[in-house]
Amino acid sequence: MNGYQRIRAALAGQQADSIPVMLHNFMMAASEYGVTMEQYRNNPAVIAASFIQSVEKYGYDGILVDIDTVTLAGATGVPVDFPVNEPARSHLGCLPSLDEVHRLKPVRLENYRYVQVWLESVRLLKEYFKNEIFIRGNCDQASFSLASMIRGSQNWMLDLMVAEENLVSDLLEYATDVTCQFIRLMAQTGADMVSNGDSVSGPDMISPDMYVKYALPYEKKIINVAHSLGQPYALHICGNTESILADMLLSGADAVELDYKTDAVKARDLLNQKTTFIGNIDPSGVLALGSPEEVKKRTLALLGVFSGINRFILNAGCALPSTTPPENIMMMIRVARNKEAYQN
Repeated sequence: MNGYQRIRAALAGQQADSIPVMLHNFMMAASEYGVTMEQYRNNPAVIAASFIQSVEKYGYDGILVDIDTVTLAGATGVPVDFPVNEPARSHLGCLPSLDEVHRLKPVRLENYRYVQVWLESVRLLKEYFKNEIFIRGNCDQASFSLASMIRGSQNWMLDLMVAEENLVSDLLEYATDVTCQFIRLMAQTGADMVSNGDSVSGPDMISPDMYVKYALPYEKKIINVAHSLGQPYALHICGNTESILADMLLSGADAVELDYKTDAVKARDLLNQKTTFIGNIDPSGVLALGSPEEVKKRTLALLGVFSGINRFILNAGCALPSTTPPENIMMMIRVARNKEAYQN
């Protein structure tokens, strides 16, 4: 089987010839290619070349194409900083008061430069790898997290407690439209899968009840759009998601990408082979800062948890730091390729 076939098998609940690996490694890929994040984010050919070199070096199965977490925010008018050596970031929203939500300008996402770069990089990768390597086109933020960026995180948390419900809903609908535009555009690139992050909706920030009320309904809308376009969908939420995993299943996501803080055994039991698990080795404490032996130990433990489970894709729990040692990634993948090491 090739990488594309392994990932497809995991999403379908079918057995692959080895554990499929899809890394969230855009910062590491850029660093190893010898470019700054400024050079990376501005040139789709550089993005594609970074991932091509990374696949050739490590031999993993799927590429998660990512640039930053503020592209959609920037498209809506949120002020964005563009550091030379780090992904773009935002600190302030662009909506001073939720009462002004109807003054937000309609977004034509295809006209935003960084969306164009993102889409073209996915198209180039799909053109290069065809059906040899699986291409996951990440589509930045889902509705709740994007709404938080538009308002500013502190303002958004307060809005949820005191603002009029219709205004909260109006901002979430606005954010949903923007995210769905990205999903539709990404589907046109030939990507094999789409995804979003919605980390601000996790238990580290809001209660499970608030997740069900303010995040889940809009995630469902986004996922319905992806499915209408024939696209499998992955949802990523940071933090310990045990208290909302059953609700995340109701979103209709084909896969959930979970943080290392989520107990893998509990996740396995809750998901019950209904949705594919992606993750969840600690990207910083283990993969970036641990020894190869520690990586081997943690990888073996995780693969032991999912032994006999077809709906599993090995990854870090979140984005790998640019300083992650190559030998640690090689060790993780070597273990994944050695069935006898982790099967009971």
